[in-house]
Amino acid sequence: MSKTERGRVWKFGDNVNTDLICPGPYMRLPMSQMGEAAMAGIDPNFHKKVTPGDIIVAGENFGSGSSRELAPLALKQAGIGGIVAVYFARIFYRNCIALGFPIMECAEARDKVEEGDELAINLAAGTIRNLTKKEEYQGTKYPEEFLEIFASGGIIPWIKKRGIHTLKR
Repeated sequence: MSKTERGRVWKFGDNVNTDLICPGPYMRLPMSQMGEAAMAGIDPNFHKKVTPGDIIVAGENFGSGSSRELAPLALKQAGIGGIVAVYFARIFYRNCIALGFPIMECAEARDKVEEGDELAINLAAGTIRNLTKKEEYQGTKYPEEFLEIFASGGIIPWIKKRGIHTLKR
């Protein structure tokens, strides 16, 4: 996978949990409107400010809390192109991969990237280029299977593409 995610940075701190990413009352929205829930626990108008491809840069433990898959789905539907964090809560991390939603762990980015910077994230190389500051940071390098899942748009399309079928009952 050689696709590069490119966008403007929105910066958040440590311990941004799923209740902040996608508050409970928003879970009643139809799937087509789930983007309205994105980061609504911090800024209810966040989804109106985002432009397609924007990137979230955050601190430690992004996505902690409940295992609600709607949290990364809300960010994806709001147009967020990916997330860079020091580290992700494990269930959130796996939900992002299952949805084909680009994420990368990189501690250096938290300290060096500022809100409004423009980043280019190359998942295959595991690199983050700060186009504003002309710097590059090394992040997570994913195994080929994960890159294929991201490229396919999620684990379900990846399974279908590979011709893997589930057992019939």
